[in-house]
Amino acid sequence: MSKELKLTDREWEEVVFGEVFDIRSTRTGLDKKKLSGEEGEIPYITRTDNNNGIDGFITPQYGIREDEGNVITIGLDTQTVFYQGASFYTGQNIQVVRHAQLNKYNALFIIRAIKVLVQKFSWGSCGATLTRLRRGKLYLPIAVDGTLDWEFMSAYIQQEGERLIASARKKLEKQLLGNIVSLGALNDREWKGFFFSDIFEIVDGYYNKKPPVSEDGTLPFLGATQSQNGLTGFTSAELVMRYDKVGGTSMPDKQKRLYRGNCIAITNNGSVGHAYYQATGFTCSHDVTLVYLKGGEMTKHLALFLIPSIQKAGESFTYAKKWRPIRMRRSKLMLPIGADGMPDWEFMSAFMQRMEHETLSKALAFFKPK
Repeated sequence: MSKELKLTDREWEEVVFGEVFDIRSTRTGLDKKKLSGEEGEIPYITRTDNNNGIDGFITPQYGIREDEGNVITIGLDTQTVFYQGASFYTGQNIQVVRHAQLNKYNALFIIRAIKVLVQKFSWGSCGATLTRLRRGKLYLPIAVDGTLDWEFMSAYIQQEGERLIASARKKLEKQLLGNIVSLGALNDREWKGFFFSDIFEIVDGYYNKKPPVSEDGTLPFLGATQSQNGLTGFTSAELVMRYDKVGGTSMPDKQKRLYRGNCIAITNNGSVGHAYYQATGFTCSHDVTLVYLKGGEMTKHLALFLIPSIQKAGESFTYAKKWRPIRMRRSKLMLPIGADGMPDWEFMSAFMQRMEHETLSKALAFFKPK
């Protein structure tokens, strides 16, 4: 695994904007009212703060050549700064920044520094002008030879982009899975309501007081949170077996403190109704209720099918109206059934595997190159 890049990894210096970059007024500067032709494919860049500065797409304008792409555009009066990868036309009062080393990654890094600069301008006595822009200073990372560290800026933005996309993929997966079940993607199946107690073994969580956290711990501790799959820290089996639910060491109920995996953990207090699949062993707060499948194994794909329905069932409960096990046993879950009128577990698992392969793979393939 490559080392994580940090902004503190490099020396930073102030550089004069116009001494490092070529900054000029746009070549085109077209008045929108005088544009000719129908809607086309060439971006028309203005000082708008929306859509990367694009105010529409136009056809080639007679006798006027577009500005070349791989540049940064600046609307000084509106403090709008964007990277333009393709050739474009512009409206009036747009400045264009060029450099031979510029690319879409380091441009995104530099844009932040430019925004800091242009925000200092106003329309008062020291208003925004091209001259003042060129004289302005940017605070940027410097390589050992004293030049801008283009490679670092590009690598840092790519690293952060991959991090954001990874987060977006997880959110997308969760949203797609929820929509598949809740929006009627299975309307060709017969559904039936089941009490939680009919299909699940429902187990109370244990701790009131969280056991000590261990730096070397590998045993997950689950709490009433809506993030990180319910994880709030790591402890160890040794600490769990030593400290009881009130932080002492006198309770003899050690066998209740550890839980096996292949279940769904549901928050019954705090962030009520959030549900997470747990594949391995763990310990947990009393604000978490565990459900195991009666007469079968709770696999990952089966759990992914059930979780949106479980969370739907928990929507009527709040912090004030806790979803404790006694209430959960009386809650109902809508599930697809087989010919025998019982939940069709095999179908649910197979359906999620198919969706994972077909639906998610298409979405993730779209996001991966972004």
